[in-house]
Amino acid sequence: MAKKILWSGSTVLPAPVEITSNDEIIWSSHTGRAASGNMIGDVVAQKKNISIKWGVLEESELATIKKVLVAGFFPFSFRDDGAELTINVYRGTLSKEHLGYVGDGKYYYKSASVDIVQK
Repeated sequence: MAKKILWSGSTVLPAPVEITSNDEIIWSSHTGRAASGNMIGDVVAQKKNISIKWGVLEESELATIKKVLVAGFFPFSFRDDGAELTINVYRGTLSKEHLGYVGDGKYYYKSASVDIVQK
């Protein structure tokens, strides 16, 4: 049985070809350089940003991706830093490169990609 890589609730997304996770540091609004040149400010949070790329997808697989990656905020689960994490996120633009009908009667996408940002 294949291990789940990306999921939301009980819906597992198709396996991606690439996942990049970033641990973004969020600084206070008064952060910057003082007249002395020293950095000032406070770290207020650390948030995850995840870039996901899929290879060839059947139209039904892309439909599953769109079902999970809705507009607005939603729970998103993945593995990072040695643990399974579930975070509340929103998504950026879902980009799709169309391949078309290949001969088996199914419509395919050559690739798809999206950025997921922690709330």
